[in-house]
Amino acid sequence: MRLQKFLARAGVASRRHAEELIAAGRVTVNSAVVAEMGAKVDPATDAVAVDGAPVALPEEAVTLMLHKPAGYVTTMSDPQGRPTVAELVDVPAHPGLFPVGRLDTDTTGLLLFTTDGELGHGLLHPRQHVTKRYLALVEGALTEADARRLREGVTLEDGPTLPADVRILADAEAERAAALIGDDGASSGQRQRHGGKRSRAALAQGGTYVEVGLREGRKRQVRRMLAAVDHPVIALHRQSFGPLDLGELPRGHARRLTDAEVAALKAAAR
Repeated sequence: MRLQKFLARAGVASRRHAEELIAAGRVTVNSAVVAEMGAKVDPATDAVAVDGAPVALPEEAVTLMLHKPAGYVTTMSDPQGRPTVAELVDVPAHPGLFPVGRLDTDTTGLLLFTTDGELGHGLLHPRQHVTKRYLALVEGALTEADARRLREGVTLEDGPTLPADVRILADAEAERAAALIGDDGASSGQRQRHGGKRSRAALAQGGTYVEVGLREGRKRQVRRMLAAVDHPVIALHRQSFGPLDLGELPRGHARRLTDAEVAALKAAAR
């Protein structure tokens, strides 16, 4: 097995970051520094270490799904002492567990964790275009003309976006979206704009529920795209990631994926 693949599967880093560790001379095999990208290791017999710390493959890769609540930072630790998503999953039981991508602090919904660095890297690689679906409550009456602009792609400060799948929700679909998003209260920015503390339910009276499917994953992309068509996000929730849907998983809870679900994710990442 190639050394960078070994490090990725061990949960040390993505394959790209593993290559950077190797190039920096931070990886040893049988106590000898290895800086060649093509180097191979035998997980059964070779002793691999990063910065002197032994690294081994987990007996079995683990992938979890979390229903992230609002108010948690998507990181395994935070120097500012803010609540992190690591508090919501059993990290001691799964060494090497890391979140696959990020959700903003105010964003709720489906967040994946895995100890399989190769899987995590594949799901996030720009070439794979794995679709993530979001439910959003936005300010104002978003029109079909606005939705058409998003479907065609809009230009942000970091360049044009890929076309998005966008549907305006009404009636029963809007009611379901409202239930899934919940009513935790609007974000601090929303409260400031609307003067005082107002619930999402109150803000929804003049807003629109919309479903957005993205095949790329730039920072705060859904929020920036909707702001670009003059409909800032009040609340945002990720309902699906590739072939997986959040289903009935309660907010704040996590569960281990089945073998079939992991296989489906691997197929999406290939």
